[in-house]
Amino acid sequence: MAVRKVYYNSSCPVCSAGVAHQRSVMEADGAGCSIEWHDINEEPGALAARGIGIDDVRRKLYAENAQGEFYVGSAAFAALWSETPRQRWLGRLVGAPGVSAISRWCYDAFAAALYAWNRRKGRW
Repeated sequence: MAVRKVYYNSSCPVCSAGVAHQRSVMEADGAGCSIEWHDINEEPGALAARGIGIDDVRRKLYAENAQGEFYVGSAAFAALWSETPRQRWLGRLVGAPGVSAISRWCYDAFAAALYAWNRRKGRW
């Protein structure tokens, strides 16, 4: 199921750079042209009706498919990579049984440390 919307945190320099890189790779490959990219800092209430707050998106990347289902964290990256010709192999790898649990754990640990670092730096 193709990603239609991505919600990210531009106040985090690492997150912002990662999203900018992914967008450029997708655009260079002719993928992702129909994806809507939403900066949660510009649209803090964008997902409130779905029970997802601004801090949730500050902690992890969110991607939504056309059916309204969300991919969160490493699953969001796997979904984006799966739609990018040069990165499909990475999407399959990160989403593979066994590997997905490890990638989710690594992403969650890194995201928690990154969130804490950004809070200490006063980015929000």
